[in-house]
Amino acid sequence: MGTLVLQMGISIDGQVSGGPDEDIGAGGPQHPEVVDRILGWLADVETHAMGRVTYEEMAGYWPTSTEAVAALMNERPKVVFSKTLTRADWPTTTIARGDLADEVARLKAEPGGDVVVYGGFRLAQALTRQDLVDVYRLVTRPVALGSGEPMFKD
Repeated sequence: MGTLVLQMGISIDGQVSGGPDEDIGAGGPQHPEVVDRILGWLADVETHAMGRVTYEEMAGYWPTSTEAVAALMNERPKVVFSKTLTRADWPTTTIARGDLADEVARLKAEPGGDVVVYGGFRLAQALTRQDLVDVYRLVTRPVALGSGEPMFKD
């Protein structure tokens, strides 16, 4: 049985987004030690999972990226949790439209490594509310947003 890992960028004041469509994410070039750490984390990933907005951002970036992480992002299976997305053109992507807890249980029951969820914040909050996250991997960004969407809500 796999482990569900929620990997999110978070500000020092606990926000994961500055607003409805602005996740804090990585943004910009990363230090080589950070890239090495990310590659290490991805070694155990069986499936990448995300919400619709994050999927659209990643699907527009990773297929043409030359970053060291790109091959692992493009080759591994991906699941996008969405009730509205009609198609997923990024290769190896499926759409999960069912009940969140049922879809997560199905993913975790598949053989292989971890399922890593990258967000966005709505999906992260829903997973947290339903106690579906096994491991939180919070990457602290050196910024205080002062407002926005918190990691833990309700």
